[in-house]
Amino acid sequence: MKQSIGVALLLYFSRSIRAHSIFQELYVNGVSQGHLTGIRVPDYDGPISDVSSNDIICNGGINPYHQPMSTSVINVPAGAQVTAEWHHTLDGANPSDSSDPIDPSHHGPVLAYLAKIPSATQSSVTGLKWFKIYHDGLDSSGKWGVDKLVANKGKMSFTIPNCITAGQYLLRVELIALHSASSYPGAQFYMECAQLSITGGGNTSPATVSFPGAYSGSDPGIKINIYQTLTSYPIPGPSVFSCNGQSIPTTTQEGTTTRTTTTPPQTTTPVPGGTAAHYAQCGGIGYSGPTACESPYTCVKSNDYYSQCL
Repeated sequence: MKQSIGVALLLYFSRSIRAHSIFQELYVNGVSQGHLTGIRVPDYDGPISDVSSNDIICNGGINPYHQPMSTSVINVPAGAQVTAEWHHTLDGANPSDSSDPIDPSHHGPVLAYLAKIPSATQSSVTGLKWFKIYHDGLDSSGKWGVDKLVANKGKMSFTIPNCITAGQYLLRVELIALHSASSYPGAQFYMECAQLSITGGGNTSPATVSFPGAYSGSDPGIKINIYQTLTSYPIPGPSVFSCNGQSIPTTTQEGTTTRTTTTPPQTTTPVPGGTAAHYAQCGGIGYSGPTACESPYTCVKSNDYYSQCL
């Protein structure tokens, strides 16, 4: 009996060690911009564990960038819905891989940040000022942001704020796996940066943070035992920026239950008539955009967290 338990634990930890993930494709209003296009992806799918390292910015360093690096810049209208797609390896979706897009044991939050940059293709990423535009941690049903991403076949969707200034940006999309986070370093940080040119927008300048600096190894959302009974989870980093001037907090209180906020700061920009465009999201838990699709498309449910105009 003891031997079988030991074998099971060995298999679990062996699986967890190799169960990594890479953000490798971006959709703008439901339209794919191409596999590996405009994203600084590494060849290796491993995590960063040192929050004081420059590798926490856009990865790289111990995980060398895939060569040749993409020189594409993705055009994104302010207010657009974007979807980040993750997979276990750079080969993309693999339904036969139980660890694709990431091993289900890797519970934790998903987050997205933007930083304005002189040129989205410049090699240096140090010294940038970042603001958070989305996060999803632990909800009242006990589901983590990563759980929802796995259920949605590696996809997480959020909205580009419609009030920020036009220009070149880096989009930093991140997963934090907390299965070994009871001590530091233990939490696993997975992040890549997409190269964007944001058009339209307004003239709002959000409050910013720096990487490294935004996270500490002692943060309660980074050093945490997730196998205890949790009634709340403090998502690392700042509050989510909102164009209405009200930051979305890391947690909200509903009755006696504390849960993380999962609603993006803005809704999807609708097409004329209040309908969603072809391939755009049109429903799901936490979604607040249009639920009708432009003709001749219909809203098709993928799972409880995502429906799409098809």
